Amino acid sequence: MERIKIKQLRLALFLALLTALAPLANDMYLPALPMLHSHFSISTSLVQLTLTMTTVGIAFGQIVAGPISDYMGRRSPLLLGMIFFCLASLGCVYAENIWLFLLCRFLLGLSGASGIVIAMAIARDIYEGAELTRFVAILIMLNGLAPIISPIIGGQILYFGTWRDVFVLLFFIGIMLAISTFFFTETLPAQKRIKHIYSAFRKYPELLHDRYFFSHCLLQCFIFGAFFSYIAGSAFLFQNIYGVSPQTYSLIFGGIGLGLMLMGSLAARLAGRVSDIKLLKYATHISFLGSILLLILFLADGSIFIIYPVLFVTIVPLSVIGASSFSMALAKQDHNAGSASAFLGFSQLLLGGAIMPLVGIAGDDTPLPMTIIMITGYSLAIWCYYRRIAPEHRSD
Repeated sequence: MERIKIKQLRLALFLALLTALAPLANDMYLPALPMLHSHFSISTSLVQLTLTMTTVGIAFGQIVAGPISDYMGRRSPLLLGMIFFCLASLGCVYAENIWLFLLCRFLLGLSGASGIVIAMAIARDIYEGAELTRFVAILIMLNGLAPIISPIIGGQILYFGTWRDVFVLLFFIGIMLAISTFFFTETLPAQKRIKHIYSAFRKYPELLHDRYFFSHCLLQCFIFGAFFSYIAGSAFLFQNIYGVSPQTYSLIFGGIGLGLMLMGSLAARLAGRVSDIKLLKYATHISFLGSILLLILFLADGSIFIIYPVLFVTIVPLSVIGASSFSMALAKQDHNAGSASAFLGFSQLLLGGAIMPLVGIAGDDTPLPMTIIMITGYSLAIWCYYRRIAPEHRSD
């Protein structure tokens, strides 16, 4: 029993690193966003477009990697993705203008996306039901370490070096994961793989016609739209408006990451004891109420010591929302878990990437666009819950 737990933990750590890799490409250099503003002499919206390019790259990478992993297995596409991630990281290091940098940022997300979608598909290969919810919650909990550690590391790199050194570190992380993937045991046997690659892509229209799956897809789009507005706006909120240093900002951002990790741990403990639908309901409502309070505090010129706890409560329920909604969405997707996982990731990241530049549309000295987007996202998620998801769980 003890050996099984150790093996499960090792698998969880490996998959958590894979799912965190592409987000690391954003989180680790968040403290450097104001520096890019001056380095390339560009607008705030264009700076935030560097986040969008990686996010959109992740979205399209997942939509391709998911079906390919259902056709070829998990290991080979994952290894190829890690190799291209390393090359894209080097491209960011040596980019001499913003346009080349934007291209490399897109390729960074495109290649790193294989880690996200294939890791989730591996989890679905091995677990199901409450065990899948519990394992995904563990992944989210471990992923909570990424936004805790990566901005802190990024802040320290900026203290001793430049923003380019962030991508040097990403290169070496990619090398480490490529080596680990090389020795990874395949989890999708040949008899369970789809026979033709085009049939994998034909799964996407089928998913769109699955009302229950598509309802969860919509809800996650709205939730992650709110979350990505926070990602895009937080550096300017705390550094430009409240005047904190990049190092202090990395601690602030990391604190919310710790909250996400702890909430993921709570979700793992509650899985099987509290139904997924109830976890989804309570977490979504908490985030919505927090975003409303956040707007009131911003309008009243609240201090950072009041704003931060409310922002914390608004963001951290995302761990519970993600784990419960993901488990319910994939409950009936036995034979196309890779495609279903990819479509979920694609839709939420595409919307999140499109929203990011809107956060800076009014400049870098106001938090209102970020807050309004958050309220809108949580409001639409609650609408989706009551109109499309809850009616399917009347007996729960």
